[in-house]
Amino acid sequence: MMNLPDAFQPKKRELILNIHTAKQLKAFLRAAADAPERLLLLDYDGTLADFRVDRFKAKPWAGVNELLKQIQRRRRTRIVAITGRPPEEVAAMLHLHEPIEVWGLHGALRLNTNGSRELEKQSPEVKNALSALRNQLHRDALGGLFEDKPNAAVMHWRGHAPAKAKEIEKRTRALFEPLARIEGLRLLKFESGLELRTGRDKGGAIEQIIREGKRGAAVTYLGDDWTDEPGFEAVNAAKGPHLSVLVKREKRETVADVWLKPPHELREFLRLWLEME
Repeated sequence: MMNLPDAFQPKKRELILNIHTAKQLKAFLRAAADAPERLLLLDYDGTLADFRVDRFKAKPWAGVNELLKQIQRRRRTRIVAITGRPPEEVAAMLHLHEPIEVWGLHGALRLNTNGSRELEKQSPEVKNALSALRNQLHRDALGGLFEDKPNAAVMHWRGHAPAKAKEIEKRTRALFEPLARIEGLRLLKFESGLELRTGRDKGGAIEQIIREGKRGAAVTYLGDDWTDEPGFEAVNAAKGPHLSVLVKREKRETVADVWLKPPHELREFLRLWLEME
């Protein structure tokens, strides 16, 4: 049985974690300590790093990278990143001691630790629809920032004034929503953006990771956005010890078990994980 870190002692709980969160973490970490495998699943933007209009400037919060390196060095936890980005971007930004597995494009593109990539197949109708949409948005990005992904067309309006952002969203919806009726395509709303995409979501990625893991593995997923809700649901349905964690400065409606404010409570969570190791 593990010794509880100071963060779980009653006199310090309110200084670091609220009582409900501390209680949930205590129960999960005790169970995880005895599990046959530990899965630490992590979103990137908004979870490990603050959002930036220029996403290449979104570096991990101070201390986060070092804590992940320490966990990785113990070799008792499988760390996996699950992100809306192309997976190579996150692997490069985390820059851990050893390569980690990254499921990019919300789970549609898997980057394995040996460098191999697995992209879900697309139907001809979906391919043609996305190709035509990409061409149109390269000519006219509707006033927003167009991001071209292998399985999606993405429109961002982060950084724009509210009125301008609302207009970009309106024009984007008018373009994307009719295409979302095509079988295999769907709309994905995220913070300050809209994505028309095909392929599995983060929930599907996590379900696959759990299936590949050992029976009774302990699993947690940390995320911040609405796109992370399917991931929380997948974790909540796991048979072994599990904990879903919303990482966000302001609490919102969520199916996640607990809520952490970044960056301080995020770092505390990782310290507690390291103590369990």
